[in-house]
Amino acid sequence: MADRDALPGILTGSRERFDASTDFTVGIEEEYQLLDPATLALTNRFEDVMAAAPEPLRERLAGELIASEVEFRTGRHTSFADAARDLTEGRLATLAVADALGLALGVSGVHPFSPWSDQRIIDTPHYRRVEEELGYIAWTNNTWSLHLHVGVRGADRAVAVSTAMRSVLPELLALSANSAVFGGRDTRLHSTRTQVFTKSFPRCGLPDAFADWDEYARFVDLLERTGSIVESTQIWWSVRPHHSFGTVEVRICDGQTEMSHALGVAALALACVAAFAADHDAGRPLPVHARGLLEENIWRAQRHGLTGRMLDLDRGEERPTTTAIEALLEWSAPVHDPLGLTPFLATIPVMLSEGNGAMRQIARLAELGDVRAMHAEVVERTRRSAEEVLSMSTVPA
Repeated sequence: MADRDALPGILTGSRERFDASTDFTVGIEEEYQLLDPATLALTNRFEDVMAAAPEPLRERLAGELIASEVEFRTGRHTSFADAARDLTEGRLATLAVADALGLALGVSGVHPFSPWSDQRIIDTPHYRRVEEELGYIAWTNNTWSLHLHVGVRGADRAVAVSTAMRSVLPELLALSANSAVFGGRDTRLHSTRTQVFTKSFPRCGLPDAFADWDEYARFVDLLERTGSIVESTQIWWSVRPHHSFGTVEVRICDGQTEMSHALGVAALALACVAAFAADHDAGRPLPVHARGLLEENIWRAQRHGLTGRMLDLDRGEERPTTTAIEALLEWSAPVHDPLGLTPFLATIPVMLSEGNGAMRQIARLAELGDVRAMHAEVVERTRRSAEEVLSMSTVPA
């Protein structure tokens, strides 16, 4: 067993934060493209946005590697509905700042045509370190995502839930796929973002399966002692225990153009975390599937999104990806009403029937024959969909 008090640096106080955490608190993060309104190309105006943002909005905005990107972070909420409203209002507040600066905003997993060589790394200690260490890998990481933080009480329990969440990451990726156009063309991937980021960065993608906090802590401690990392955020896994917040952070999802999609995807991820925690508490075994088989499902999600098929790893057979997502909804149903998720999860069957962002991008590019015209619709829906959600009764005043 690891000496819990002896583990230094990165892990200091982290176990205590998990042991003091509150179950199923919610924080959501989404990233925006900063765009020239005439050309819809990326523009390096992050510092201008931060300078122009009023308080308290400025405290909620953060840099994300490149100067043509800004992230909005909700506060820590005890109800999903409050987090949903915070995220929606945050998008509209950031749009108001962009309007005042003569900028446009868009959300999708990648930008469809702006070259990485035109983007500038922002000047912060963290991102200077990332650029120095990763070079080309950092320069080319022009991606936009949706992250969910969920409070999970107990360090061992949080690690168990994080390990179990590996098994549902492919479904969450397929549902959220929203980056089918890159470099001016249909890439034939539904989530090009997964290829650009997850397949390039070190310590990224699927983590190992850890039995408990001590095993996880020994792994992180080794990375720190050997100089592999100097801060915990250099572990970029698609799901990870967040040391500072005492949360399980789900990081697999593309940024969502449609506000209702962002909230539906986040609600499903929260439902899975809560359902795994309930299974753990009831003594039911949590999934620990083989990494190679999970990678196969990640590939299928990346390539085909909602239009493909996935491996049912418990039965050893294929099934439509839409069926796999429906199975997640059914399995997690007992936590939907208690967590106030039901109104937001109503979006999921609509996405399964009508398609997600990637499917719309593919169809509209084929119809319009113009990548800028396609992205103009993304920009318009980035704003309009948030206005629509704010008017809905599911987002409380």
